Amino acid sequence: MNRETGTESGGIGTAGPSDDDDHWPGDPRPDESWPDESWPQAQAAIPPRAVVAGLAADPRLPVWIRRGVISAIVFLPVYFWHGWRLALSVAALAAIVDTLYQAKTMALIPAAARVSSAQRRTRRRLLLARPFGYLAIHTRTIPGTASVLDHLVIGPGGVYAVDSERWDRRLPVRTLASGKGTTTGQVMYHGPFSQKDRLNHAGWEAAQASRLLSQALGRDVPVKPVMVIYGPTVPWAVASLRGVDVLAGRSIGKYFRSRKRARKTGPLSWEEAGEIFAAAQQVLPYL
Repeated sequence: MNRETGTESGGIGTAGPSDDDDHWPGDPRPDESWPDESWPQAQAAIPPRAVVAGLAADPRLPVWIRRGVISAIVFLPVYFWHGWRLALSVAALAAIVDTLYQAKTMALIPAAARVSSAQRRTRRRLLLARPFGYLAIHTRTIPGTASVLDHLVIGPGGVYAVDSERWDRRLPVRTLASGKGTTTGQVMYHGPFSQKDRLNHAGWEAAQASRLLSQALGRDVPVKPVMVIYGPTVPWAVASLRGVDVLAGRSIGKYFRSRKRARKTGPLSWEEAGEIFAAAQQVLPYL
């Protein structure tokens, strides 16, 4: 379930490594085929419409348009009077001034808007995992509770409960040992704020999803909790903290493409994934 810490400035910061990197350790190469040929081939392309839709839905787009218009208005008269060199310098200065002004005066984004923005961004990025056989359902309630499961992802790497978070980019993300001396004992901090409760809640949501799916199918269905963060820079690729895989939002596609090989019991078959997906639609109602 989405939650916020701290205050949020108008922009969205860069979080973690880019999805445009050539290769993620453990990813199947485009010329590799799946051992189970019923899975889609890795060479399937990302739909161009998804890329366009992602750009159109970016909350920074209006700010970029406004800044471009201001720079153009400043550039044209100076260009005709003093030439393009001075005009370009003045336009750049205007863009810098506008950037500084917006950083200090832009109104805080309402929490509800931040929540839906994080979920929308994760939905778009999960499109990167579709060609590799992953399906997802979004924004489902956990019966008998007030909690909402942001995303349930099912594919060859298993079943994952994904929690989308958007945090203040001005505060750093870091981990500290809690005194237990193990990775599971580490606590994540966002600035001075401990995220122990959020990690525990993400694990609880995954456990609830596992319980419901296991009861519906009559067999054990493990669900791995995952937390994706937008806003601040995440200083690692994937960190397992208190049983929750934590990563930057921009690494979602690469994370799931690498999960198939990481699954100890082997890839989830097409039939198993289909059964789990159908059961999830039944036991996790819409919000």
